[in-house]
Amino acid sequence: MRAQTKSNKKASGGAYHKSRKKKVYELAGDFHPVKLAPSAKKILRTQGGNRKVRVLQADKAIVFPVGKVAKIITVKENAANPNFVRMNIITKGAVIETELGLARVTSRPGQHGLINAKLVEKK
Repeated sequence: MRAQTKSNKKASGGAYHKSRKKKVYELAGDFHPVKLAPSAKKILRTQGGNRKVRVLQADKAIVFPVGKVAKIITVKENAANPNFVRMNIITKGAVIETELGLARVTSRPGQHGLINAKLVEKK
């Protein structure tokens, strides 16, 4: 895993001397792709005893400006990775086809616990 800390290298290419090791709380989380399937969520305990809801699978999205919950039909486009379209993986910025039309995902499903999308093209 990668730590979310400053670089170990100077601009000149030399190395900074470490004063301590990496801490567990500095490590980045793993990528959990949100797949197009019947809804499934996971609740994680975060620092300070707080909770984070992570979507594992989803088949519905809240589409704005209509404000209705619409069924997701398929993933049409994903700038994060072109292969995500074939695998129907939903990330922020993905264009999804819903009952109401094409919509762009505005939330982070792995972080927020739901899928919000903004209507791009009506049916």
